[in-house]
Amino acid sequence: MRFCPRVRGGVLDTIKIDEETGKAIISEELCTGCGICVNKCPFKAIRVVNLPEELKEVCVHQYGLNSFRLYRLPVVRLGKSVGVIGRNGVGKSTALSILSGTLKPNLGDLGEEKDWSDVAKFFKGSELQKYFEMIGNGEIRVSYKPQNVSLIPRVHSGKVEKLLQRVDERGVLSELTNTLEIEEVLDREISSLSGGELQRVAIAAALSKEADLYILDEPCSFVDVYQRINVAKAIREISEMGKGVVLVEHDATILDFISDYVHVIYGEPGVYGIVSSTYSVREGVNSFLQGYLKTENVKIREYEIKFEIKPPIDIKREEDYLFKYPSMKKCLNGFSLEIASGGFYKGEIIGVLGPNGIGKTTFARILAGELEPDSVEWEFEEVRISHKPQYIDLSFEGTVEDLLRSLSPEFGKREYEIEIISPLKLKRILEREISSLSGGE
Repeated sequence: MRFCPRVRGGVLDTIKIDEETGKAIISEELCTGCGICVNKCPFKAIRVVNLPEELKEVCVHQYGLNSFRLYRLPVVRLGKSVGVIGRNGVGKSTALSILSGTLKPNLGDLGEEKDWSDVAKFFKGSELQKYFEMIGNGEIRVSYKPQNVSLIPRVHSGKVEKLLQRVDERGVLSELTNTLEIEEVLDREISSLSGGELQRVAIAAALSKEADLYILDEPCSFVDVYQRINVAKAIREISEMGKGVVLVEHDATILDFISDYVHVIYGEPGVYGIVSSTYSVREGVNSFLQGYLKTENVKIREYEIKFEIKPPIDIKREEDYLFKYPSMKKCLNGFSLEIASGGFYKGEIIGVLGPNGIGKTTFARILAGELEPDSVEWEFEEVRISHKPQYIDLSFEGTVEDLLRSLSPEFGKREYEIEIISPLKLKRILEREISSLSGGE
């Protein structure tokens, strides 16, 4: 506070301490955006962003004072498929929650709760006005597949087939299970499914409901390349039936296959997000990859995303082995995995490919020491293993910094800052609670 030019000049309300929370509040009306507090804050907890004046009139939702804001929304077009693409933490899931009716936007006004009629008036003259009028009057049914499918086993239990039969309002369960190739998991418990299997079951549940609009948040996460095509076909069939589809997807190829139109969401992660105007699929995806939106005349990234082909590396020598593992076998819940002997070289990055449910995660857990093989007693000698699991456990109570400190004694050192914090851009979320993070964060 003592460094703020406005406070030092006598305008004491520019930064003040909230009596209830004990936290500092910056007045957006009085702040000049000089950025001194940003540089002086030892915790790097302040971000000051000067937005165009016209954006102040299109703030759709604000989570709190000096908190994340979302500007504009994707346009819903019944009978069309609308894709949404953008980096993590800029409000894609927030936009879908509003369009699905599960989150009622406050239109940037923290003082009073808004009604759906207020939301409709906010979008007066646009295609969204009629849509929110229908939401408010209960004239439109929405089927929503959320982003985090790993939470499904906590809410639902029992056999997969019984779950799908309960939600199959369209009578298309047989066709969907065939298209998504989930016949083999119908007799399995929901809790036993792999990430890709759980994702396809969630998609089948969402698409089997009778609705006017189908909203799918990252339907291809956890799903292998082969199955992504099947998922895309199932979603595309819904759109061709005259139903509306809105989906968030990071896979540009799948987005191109499904969508009729594209919106790019850009901004500062955790600070604000802006929904672009409507683009054709080709123009929208190319603009996102190039990092420049021509219609808005906005540069959303300092660099262009390019896909490069790398030459093959030289074959390593025997002495370059980091460790080897023997032939192994593991049986789990009727599933059997056979592993041929192999090993890893120093400095090598190996990709593991295969369809969902074939044992990739089981293989990784054996290597990490979380599962013991059935056929042989074996453990790594003088090798430490770090394992990033498929599912993220959100049960940790505390901040990102608390979690990282508990995992590594190196936290706080310069090497840790250079190799982990900076590349992953974690500094801005260190004080955030683990439970409040978005999927990408």
